[in-house]
Amino acid sequence: MARPGAACPPPARRVMVAARALLFWALVYSYCGVCACIAGLRLLWSIGRRPGETFRWVVRENPPACLNDPSLGTHCYVRIKDSGLRFHYVAAGERGKPLMLLLHGFPEFWYSWRHQLREFKSEYRVVALDLRGYGETDAPSHKENYKLDCLITDIKDILESLGYNKCVLIGHDWGGMIAWLVAICYPEMVTKLIVVNFPHPSVFTEYILRHPSQLIKSGYYFFFQMPWFPEFMFTVNDFKVLKGLFTSQATGIGRKGCRLTAEDIEAYLYVFSQPGALTGPINHYRSIFSCLPLQHHEVIMPTLLLWGERDAFMEVEMAEMTRIYVKNHFRLTILSEASHWLQQDQPDIVNKLIWTFLKEETTRKRE
Repeated sequence: MARPGAACPPPARRVMVAARALLFWALVYSYCGVCACIAGLRLLWSIGRRPGETFRWVVRENPPACLNDPSLGTHCYVRIKDSGLRFHYVAAGERGKPLMLLLHGFPEFWYSWRHQLREFKSEYRVVALDLRGYGETDAPSHKENYKLDCLITDIKDILESLGYNKCVLIGHDWGGMIAWLVAICYPEMVTKLIVVNFPHPSVFTEYILRHPSQLIKSGYYFFFQMPWFPEFMFTVNDFKVLKGLFTSQATGIGRKGCRLTAEDIEAYLYVFSQPGALTGPINHYRSIFSCLPLQHHEVIMPTLLLWGERDAFMEVEMAEMTRIYVKNHFRLTILSEASHWLQQDQPDIVNKLIWTFLKEETTRKRE
């Protein structure tokens, strides 16, 4: 809304803004169409090779034992008063200890933080959340309910509902995007920020527009704008795409990493094979373009950025560029042999780096 007395933009400027918006959405939907065509060709290829298996998938009825491993913590739920949504999380460590809040990426859920739940519960109340639409957390049906504003407010409301006013906030991938934005919008709630394999949002939006290679790697952002077809493609050949993301040579955890066990894979298949379980997660992406461009906001708390150099989805150049948006202590560590799934791929190294960062900042405050 314009301020009283403020001059209206000249007609030429309004036309320019409208033209840029039209071009932007034309590019978005054109690339969406390209990605859909590629997916369609892959589907036809699968039908031609294995017609009987292409449309076969199994809903996993029972959770694998690892999801109820008591060493990981306790399954809990909290209902947010304003939104009415019920969120599921797993908590480890004593109540009253400082809060460490963990935000997962796509296509993941709380279990992607299993190594960190065990590691940090000695000194923190560690909470690994299922984000809105994921796992046992409620999933609103409309994509408008997954706008970034809603996701950011979720974290604020959950923090308050847990009885805390601040936390160490850690996010990976899409959860990293949310973590950056929470730190920007509610800096008083984040004592330290740790992000795994996601750059500052402004870096990401600027870089992707200037580097076609990153645009290609982020093609799934555009493909996910389509209704129902992305969900269907994940189910083809009994969730072959989902399995491949974590295990294939191109995108998965490498030979030197901590590979997912068969039970770990079953945990992911159990969660995402449930009816409608993929729509909520994909809806996160269906609202992203209506939130762009993001403002150039700065981060004012100590920040650690961890990056797996073998990330198949994010180019490592964005990691160093993030530095200019952090107006406090900033530490960047790039692990040369690690994949996109860094906290699962190299858990011992990641945990050690997090401990060092946390203790380093404590020592600095005492000095």
